[in-house]
Amino acid sequence: MMIIGCDFHPSWQQVDWLDTETGDYGERKLVHASGDAKQFYQQLAAPVLIGMEATGSSQWFVELVEDLGHEIWIGDAAQIRASYVRKQKTDKRDAAHILKLVVEGRFPKLWTPDREQRDQRQLVLHRHKLVEIRSRVKNELQHLSLNKGMQRKGKLWSQAGQKLLRELPLKPWAACRREDLLGLLSMLNQRIGQLDTAVQHAAEENPPGPVADDATGSGSEHGVGLCVDPRRREPLSTRQAGRELSGTDSARALFWGTTEAGGHHQARQSHAALAAGGGGADRSAL
Repeated sequence: MMIIGCDFHPSWQQVDWLDTETGDYGERKLVHASGDAKQFYQQLAAPVLIGMEATGSSQWFVELVEDLGHEIWIGDAAQIRASYVRKQKTDKRDAAHILKLVVEGRFPKLWTPDREQRDQRQLVLHRHKLVEIRSRVKNELQHLSLNKGMQRKGKLWSQAGQKLLRELPLKPWAACRREDLLGLLSMLNQRIGQLDTAVQHAAEENPPGPVADDATGSGSEHGVGLCVDPRRREPLSTRQAGRELSGTDSARALFWGTTEAGGHHQARQSHAALAAGGGGADRSAL
């Protein structure tokens, strides 16, 4: 069986490999833009075991090797770095070190969501981002009303408050800004309502699983998702998600319902690392 240690970067990757049957060893740099990675993994007889650190912008690569029939392990980057005795890092040394950890059985493997779970997280993330935009639009309308001496706070969004807001005497461009913001608010309310329904259905189809009873998270039944820290007995990302996932209980239930499986060591790593393939906005999702 061939085992590969991969030091992944957005534009390229350094790989070290070992054939456990023949003892053959090699290393190579693969440039993504030229298709080196795809060609390299296509020519390998499946299954191949690939180890790499959790990092962003790698989802396409994970899906590529899975489609080719290979197995990929995503490792805790902090633990991999901590196991590195030599302080000086290079890409070649990183790839060789990952390969060594996999071969020796010391690789800190993380649980990772499947494609369906990642797509469900995109639903929650999309709704969350729209709620953020709606909050900014509401803040702008509040400023318009306050600058005209009308302080209604939350009542501004009632029918009576909206009527008063539309009746405020404003200069032409201020009035144009008000109408544009009100149009955006109406559109966002409609779209967020549709996403609320989708989240509700997804939450009903994916109920939260029971919490693992042992410190290793190896109980007989677990929900699909990130993990639970047994010491807290609550989903790992409750603290982050509590401030990130604005809105319905269904959105939180869907997010937390997909966060209750995994080992004890997983509870110490970030949600971005568990996403293992999302960069930028993906990291706040998932």
